[in-house]
Amino acid sequence: MATNKKIPMRKCVGCQEMKSKKELIRIIHTPEDELVVDSTGRKNGRGAYICPNMDCFLAAKKTKGLERSLKMAIPEEIYEELQKEMQNIETR
Repeated sequence: MATNKKIPMRKCVGCQEMKSKKELIRIIHTPEDELVVDSTGRKNGRGAYICPNMDCFLAAKKTKGLERSLKMAIPEEIYEELQKEMQNIETR
């Protein structure tokens, strides 16, 4: 008897759409107070999910969606770092 595995769904902080966890990029606020792009989706920390495109990233930055989800202020240099990583992901 085959059981249907439930696909974990998460909401993008940019476009506010529910998508499967695999489609999204996870950004975490670690216990060491760092912001990290978690490519494995398994690292420890409070996570926020975002679509792998610049439109969602810019929307999340504008609406402070990441800051709300991670419950912390995000410095501009962190946004720049995340933006570079997003561009790398988009070009793959």
